[in-house]
Amino acid sequence: MGMTMSQKILAAHAGVDVVVPGQLIMANLDMVLGNDITSPVAINEFEKAGFETVFDRTKISLVMDHFVPNKDIKAAQQTKQSREFAGKHDIQHFYDAGEMGIEHALLPEKGIVAAGDLVIGADSHTCTYGALGAFSTGVGSTDMAAGMATGQLWFKVPSAIRFNLVGKPGPFVGGKDVILHIIGLIGVDGALYRSMEFTGPGVAQLSMDDRFTIANMAIEAGGKNGIFPVDEKTLAYMAGRVNRPYKVYTADDDAEYEQTYTIDLSALKPTVSLPHLPENTRTIDEMGDVAIDQVVIGSCTNGRESDMEMAAKILKGKKVAKGVRVIIIPATQAIYRTCLRKGWAEIFVDAGCVLSTPTCGPCLGGYMGILAEGEKCLATTNRNFIGRMGHPTSEIYLAGPAVAAASAITGKITNPREIEIN
Repeated sequence: MGMTMSQKILAAHAGVDVVVPGQLIMANLDMVLGNDITSPVAINEFEKAGFETVFDRTKISLVMDHFVPNKDIKAAQQTKQSREFAGKHDIQHFYDAGEMGIEHALLPEKGIVAAGDLVIGADSHTCTYGALGAFSTGVGSTDMAAGMATGQLWFKVPSAIRFNLVGKPGPFVGGKDVILHIIGLIGVDGALYRSMEFTGPGVAQLSMDDRFTIANMAIEAGGKNGIFPVDEKTLAYMAGRVNRPYKVYTADDDAEYEQTYTIDLSALKPTVSLPHLPENTRTIDEMGDVAIDQVVIGSCTNGRESDMEMAAKILKGKKVAKGVRVIIIPATQAIYRTCLRKGWAEIFVDAGCVLSTPTCGPCLGGYMGILAEGEKCLATTNRNFIGRMGHPTSEIYLAGPAVAAASAITGKITNPREIEIN
């Protein structure tokens, strides 16, 4: 029996020729990731267990991104603890205010993760790196502690679901629309503990930013990971970023998949997820009249350069609707600089938006955009659970940057085709 991409990566890191779904393996890790919320818990467990050294100071990343710049005393204490741990163990990849970015945009951008890697992170959206052809998955802080100390972790080998992508996306349709469509199709537990493997000729029609977005939200379908084949776009993205050897894995022709879905990208429309689950999706022309109080464009899902470019393209020469707050958050300092260099920052400010330093802030209801009672927010983030962004009676609608920018102008959820672009 053949193996999928994910299974091949796990087998290689376990030092065995073959693995099968359900098998328990001990595998070697290429990167262990934590942030300012999860790292302190892992550090406490690391020290409680009596560990005195990390397995490899070059294979641990601590990214201060959730409450940074620090929002309060507790956040400051968490960051301080992480900073001191990084200093004590000479952690190579430690990123704090002023040089950090949202972790799942920062690590690929800096070439810290690459094709064929086995990556764990104490953050559920660690599955983002599957866009590069890596096996990456979220774990708890205790597992992070074990990974930092030993460089190994137990895994149960997942079975897989194949998504055969065909066709080419139309205008204003991006990776967010693709993954929202898929989650709407299979549900939030449709890929529970399975590898979501994206294949087919349509993959070539997706940018790397699209692929990062799709892999990022595999967890919203219950997936253990999401993964894309390595093609010319992947190799071009890693060129000049990744300065170490890496290995490309491909699925066997006779690899087994529990299910196969064919997704025609050309048939997709801009898609919105309604409260309070990502699976509650409708196309933009099914939305009706939904007024909003706030728009957030950013996060580890849609804070990349192409997202900023799309928002700027639509907002150029326009004004945000009266009574609507619009918060735009470039995912990294490099993307922030691009916004400045290309004039997008000026477009955002002129339109009446808030332009923020990189932070996860509003996505998890942390700060920089908390919702009040009954307020509605349209966000390019990845979760719309009850109370996710603030008051339990507030509502979150998920969409891509084109719908978000168009809706910021009109004050209601809007098809970007309705906005005249200068």
